Amino acid sequence: MPKYYKELDSVLRALADPTRRAIVERLAKSPAVVSELAAPFSMALPSLMQHLRVLENAGLVMSQKHGRVRTVSLRPGALDVLHLWLGEQRTPAEDQADRLGIHLIRSTHEGDLT
Repeated sequence: MPKYYKELDSVLRALADPTRRAIVERLAKSPAVVSELAAPFSMALPSLMQHLRVLENAGLVMSQKHGRVRTVSLRPGALDVLHLWLGEQRTPAEDQADRLGIHLIRSTHEGDLT
């Protein structure tokens, strides 16, 4: 079993919840203050903070507090473990289809140049 499976399990558990996925999607655009993150959800602030804690414990987000304002951002490379695992799941047939697609695109564009 690869060393990163424990980290992968934590990330997948954190992303299993639709609220946490929505938070990650929002943070992929830019960092946000907690009150901004809470706006689209009909839940109490302590409940949102629990979701943020799960995301932080999984290594997906980080936060900084300046005075009374907490800003949350997506941790750089946070989803790399997920990308790595998904890449390992690709079948040889998918890889061949990808190479064929690239070849066909190049062949088409080379034909345009002559």
